[in-house]
Amino acid sequence: MADTLAGKTCTPCKGGIPPLAEQEIERLRDQVPNWEVRDEAHRIERRFKFRNFAEALRFVGQVGQVAEAERHHPDIAFGWGYATVNLQTKKIKGLHQNDFILAAKIDRLFSASGPANA
Repeated sequence: MADTLAGKTCTPCKGGIPPLAEQEIERLRDQVPNWEVRDEAHRIERRFKFRNFAEALRFVGQVGQVAEAERHHPDIAFGWGYATVNLQTKKIKGLHQNDFILAAKIDRLFSASGPANA
């Protein structure tokens, strides 16, 4: 199911639109089930685990490349053996379909990194 979102492209969000309604958030979240809805449905977050710092750093670099290509940028924290990615659309102070598209693409990256994941 994540391929449905992962196959889409983020669209520019200029603001002036409402964030996604709770029902739509849940429908999209079903396609990225490892992501948690946080802050009263204003953002989604996922923590990824790795065997060491180098793997986490490599993953963060890959996420950065995808984010640049999609022109939709997450907040990322990482360290030895982990990376935490937060997505929200700041212009609308909440969640947009773009957040879920990027989440699906990040999930696909993580899955493709294979046995290096802890």
